[in-house]
Amino acid sequence: MANRLAAATSPYLLQHAENPVDWWEWGPEAFDEAKRRNVPILLSVGYAACHWCHVMAHESFEDQATADYLNKHFVSIKVDREERPDVDAVYMQATTAMTGQGGWPMTVVMDHEGAPFFAGTYLPDQPRHGSPSFTQVLQALSGAWVDRGDDVRRTAASVAEHLRKDAAMPAYALTRERIDSAVATLAQEYDAMAGGFGGAPKFPPTMVLEFLRRYRGDAEQQARHMLARTVAAMAGSGMYDQVGGGFARYAVDRAWVVPHFEKMLYDNAQLLGLYARLGSELGDRIATETADFMLRELRTAQGGFASALDADSPAEPGGHAEEGLFYAWTPAQLTAVLGATDGAWAAELFNVTEDGTFEHGMSTLQLRHHPADEADRARLADVRRRLLAAREQRPRPARDDKVVAAWNGLAISGLVDAGRRLGRPDHLEAAVETGELLERLHVEDGRILRVSRDGVAGAHAGVLEDYGCVASGFLALAQATADARWLRSATRLLDTALEGFAAPDGGFFDTSADAEVLVARPRDPGDNASPSGLSSLVHALVEAHALTGEGRYRDAAERALATVSVLADKAPRFAGWSLAAAVTMPDGPLEVAVVGPAGEARDALVAKALTLPGAVVVATDSTEGSTEGSTEDAVIPLLVGRTPVDGRPAAYVCRGFVCERPVTEPDGIG
Repeated sequence: MANRLAAATSPYLLQHAENPVDWWEWGPEAFDEAKRRNVPILLSVGYAACHWCHVMAHESFEDQATADYLNKHFVSIKVDREERPDVDAVYMQATTAMTGQGGWPMTVVMDHEGAPFFAGTYLPDQPRHGSPSFTQVLQALSGAWVDRGDDVRRTAASVAEHLRKDAAMPAYALTRERIDSAVATLAQEYDAMAGGFGGAPKFPPTMVLEFLRRYRGDAEQQARHMLARTVAAMAGSGMYDQVGGGFARYAVDRAWVVPHFEKMLYDNAQLLGLYARLGSELGDRIATETADFMLRELRTAQGGFASALDADSPAEPGGHAEEGLFYAWTPAQLTAVLGATDGAWAAELFNVTEDGTFEHGMSTLQLRHHPADEADRARLADVRRRLLAAREQRPRPARDDKVVAAWNGLAISGLVDAGRRLGRPDHLEAAVETGELLERLHVEDGRILRVSRDGVAGAHAGVLEDYGCVASGFLALAQATADARWLRSATRLLDTALEGFAAPDGGFFDTSADAEVLVARPRDPGDNASPSGLSSLVHALVEAHALTGEGRYRDAAERALATVSVLADKAPRFAGWSLAAAVTMPDGPLEVAVVGPAGEARDALVAKALTLPGAVVVATDSTEGSTEGSTEDAVIPLLVGRTPVDGRPAAYVCRGFVCERPVTEPDGIG
């Protein structure tokens, strides 16, 4: 029998709609019910592609005895962290404060005001390794609520006070010296053996790598080495899908051999852009394959991109789902698809062994080296094609098909980067289609709705990352198309964010001033797997200033960056996107307007301009009507007054709207 979640739109919540647990969605009705019954609230937070969420669901939430105890002694609320990042952020802060670590599924028990007095992550159904079972934890917490209610409420109030403490951040400029120091700190954390930073688990450090790509300074050679080694290691790793393209969420080991197999839109959108911007053969190949994966497997019927593919799938239709079965191979399976000769060649090239590098004698595919010989490259392409066709016959991992505004903004930016740099107009067309979906379904009167599914917008308000990432996506479209409507759409979002999310110290909260009031107002300037709301907004503000010349956008970006300085000093791995913006701020970013008839000459100017780190580049056939009296509604301000030179395409390179003489040859851009 279905529970209340059967009416939900979130694929994650729908996964729990048949649980015997009497789940509630987050809302005042659940809190009122807990007050009426005088029982504590259990909050369970996860997401559809989360492997350990599935494990805990199977062990505990599908178990009738566990559900009976929960239903009698608690009001249970299930939250999709991707729909409600604000709820997730507040209680993840509590979880890390109370336990020293975080993760999903997140399990929190709280009072009727939303103040937590217990927090944890995955809890097993049986006692293991000295840790109690989920049921034992529930019994202890229910007993404490009944027998020591005053103590419980004092603990909850203390935690709530900690969460609400003054969030003002020291603000000082991210100077060149501090940026140099950030590179030095990253070098200390760099893994010289395998690339990347830190040990296991190892996540793709996309935003840090873009910072290293843009960095110019005393440690430039070291920055280039860390960048080159890491992008090559990731591209050849088991974390990268060597058959179908695209990246898994992270590797469980230091050497990138075994991934956590879920594939997230936000990772692939960012990595697509990073590899496209590298301007190398490796970058072009990985960007092309990743874009193809996104368009093939994450594209929705409405023109957006689905959030994720699950890590788990069954070996046979209807069987028990296990992590990685869709992606891993044995030598015998390679031989069955490719034949003995090509199977042995592929096993050696992809490091597929008899013992296996994963589980059950299976191996992840790692590309030991990309063949230099043209014949071997053609052979590899044929092998990949045949393996992909064979893999399509396996039961597929589930897809979380909700469209998240922020991550689709990232997808637009990545596709624009790839389309412009790789000469792929189909990527640009896909980016425009996604932008139109966001405009039509997610944006109204300068405000954003967080999610949609099957062409129907959800009710949840956008958070700061939605405004920053979608505005950046629209600004990327403005540059690629020279269509001023995208600039108008972006600046409306930025104006809303500046008004509704600003903090008194110059930074930003993650929720609007008129958002639902939680036990604390979330605010985190640190990047995680995707840019923080603050860093994403800073990039959009910088680009908007470059396109419009409006100083208030740059001023807001500078004030916000100053509030990240402490984080950049202490933990630059979590400030990479802010640092990537900061390195362009003193003299730029460069603003490049390319005007003239389409063709090879203009393409060459654009291609050279796009190699300038962080540059804002707009190209158009004509700026007819772009006189000094033109309005922003008619033309992008950066293009006003720019004309071809003697009928030839010309590039105007500007800083702060002060331009050098136009050039007609790529070598003149720099």
